[in-house]
Amino acid sequence: MHLKISPKISLEQWSAFTTVVEEGSFARAADVLNKSQSAISYAIAKLNEQLPTPVLQAQGRKAVLTEAGEVMYRRAKQLLNLATDVEQTAHCLAQGWESQITLAIDAIVPIDTVLTAMRRFGEVVPQTRIVLLETTLSGTDEALIERRADMALTARVPPGFLADPIGDVTMVAVAHPDHPLAKAEHELTDQDLRQSRQIVVRDSGIKRSQDRGWLEAEQRFTVSHFSTSLKALEQGMGFAFVPLSLISDAIEQGKLKRLKLAVNAERRVPIYLISGSQDYVGPAGRAFGEALKEAFL
Repeated sequence: MHLKISPKISLEQWSAFTTVVEEGSFARAADVLNKSQSAISYAIAKLNEQLPTPVLQAQGRKAVLTEAGEVMYRRAKQLLNLATDVEQTAHCLAQGWESQITLAIDAIVPIDTVLTAMRRFGEVVPQTRIVLLETTLSGTDEALIERRADMALTARVPPGFLADPIGDVTMVAVAHPDHPLAKAEHELTDQDLRQSRQIVVRDSGIKRSQDRGWLEAEQRFTVSHFSTSLKALEQGMGFAFVPLSLISDAIEQGKLKRLKLAVNAERRVPIYLISGSQDYVGPAGRAFGEALKEAFL
């Protein structure tokens, strides 16, 4: 007869631990979890007491991971994600078709294609709501990792997720027709671009923030949305690498001009469809995934 060993540490304690690590302090973790700071401190103290070796040590107002804590943090994240998946699976099985699907879409993904898929899906499954979470770069990663999104369309595949390539996006360099780069008769080199101002789009992620684009230009304006980037381009404020699908009309109307680059005149960026849960995808999620694949064909 095998004795069953019940875990001594609760999911609530592990949640407090991982949140303290991610937020960097007990006070911020308390705000995120909507608990008192004393409750968080007690949970961590109890956690350190129950484990063979401490996972967090206080240094002033900061909580610092021990060597063992770094390992336990990764395992705790896996445990919490698994617990969330179990609850979501139970909910989906009980409800049948999901009542709502949240889709995180990176800014480079052509929105018209996504809307086409949503329209087709809505005609067949009207009872399921679709929520679009518009993100950029690591913001899409975080939406998946933090379980704020059920699915994602992105050019990046976060570690631990399986991806289904469903299309690609063409990125091109453009500027206003009167911009010196656009008027140049020779093919532009990296050196030419370095000497001009670039318009880049800021990462919407919080923990892994970075900018999008070719980032060797010393002069740079950073914005939060491609729509703002396009307005800056049309005012001759610089050059940028942007999805061709966003600027094809502006190019035809003469508002923007493609730059003649010596190399990499076009950049093909793959687009992946990723499910937030690798173990269970409900019928609505599967149907919406098929609608997205068909739209990108």
